[in-house]
Amino acid sequence: MPITLTVTAKGQITLRKEVLEHLGVRPGDRVDVDLLKDGRLRVRAKPGKPVTTIFGMLARPETPRRSIEDLNEAAAAGWAGEE
Repeated sequence: MPITLTVTAKGQITLRKEVLEHLGVRPGDRVDVDLLKDGRLRVRAKPGKPVTTIFGMLARPETPRRSIEDLNEAAAAGWAGEE
């Protein structure tokens, strides 16, 4: 059964939850759209890792985590010349 989507005034469409689930994609994942000659589209999940996998990739286990407040204080101290 076809799924009908509405085009917005900006020329955009939103893929419904059932379509995203069918593709196996979640927020942050990517999809490829192929434009076919007969006016159809082919939409498929883009293989690879979602962009969110980069978060924390530079963290070292021996380094304690810092809060945003800690980082702001360190930045302010650096700009003030107080290391």
